[in-house]
Amino acid sequence: MRVAVLSDIHGFNLALGVVLEDIEAQGPFDAIVVAGDLCETGPAPREVLDTLWSRPDIIAIHGNTDLYLVDIAANGTTRKEKQFTVEAIGEDGIAYLASLPFSHRIAPPGSRGPHDELLVVHANPRNVMDALYPDLTDGEIRLLFDGEIAGALAFGHIHISYVRQVDDTLLVDVAAVGNSKDGDVSCRYGILTWDEAAHRWSAEIRKLPYPLEETEAQIRASGLPKPEKTIQKLREAVYVD
Repeated sequence: MRVAVLSDIHGFNLALGVVLEDIEAQGPFDAIVVAGDLCETGPAPREVLDTLWSRPDIIAIHGNTDLYLVDIAANGTTRKEKQFTVEAIGEDGIAYLASLPFSHRIAPPGSRGPHDELLVVHANPRNVMDALYPDLTDGEIRLLFDGEIAGALAFGHIHISYVRQVDDTLLVDVAAVGNSKDGDVSCRYGILTWDEAAHRWSAEIRKLPYPLEETEAQIRASGLPKPEKTIQKLREAVYVD
């Protein structure tokens, strides 16, 4: 079994196109899962949803910014860039984000139970906010598992890719499709492969060239507030205020 997991598209549909093209080239896959944060930040949030809606083979869960957009659609916001996204995706987009589940589990062939399964979440098995940073201790990570059992845990949220074993669980941060934050601007996603004979998962992080020039032109033409700031953050690929 092979599963492609991508996360944190954040409204960058051109980057999503690059990733989906590579998924097609690397396939076939038994499942494709998006680990949340679909729309907010980039210039083309509606286009991202249209792409996902055109692909019934893709499963999506929600992330923290998806829930945030649902909240501000109901309660309003003074932040123009957030209102841009809410207006762009429309009422049906908001309803779709509100309908997404928290997590998704995949039982591989020959599975002996939950300890063999792949669990996909946005940030951690407990909530969509607390980050599984790569420098956390094993004990700190166990606290965020919240009693969940899985052979592999795939997630995004912090936009930094890494693979790490903690006890019997393979942790796979697939980073971000839209805007990585470890100094490397590449588009990323993860491929998880189940070895039925060994009863274990392995993982590969795919790094792909980012369509920077096309995305910058799209940002400037989109009407997104503060376009140059968005471009700067995208190019720097690090966390800045």
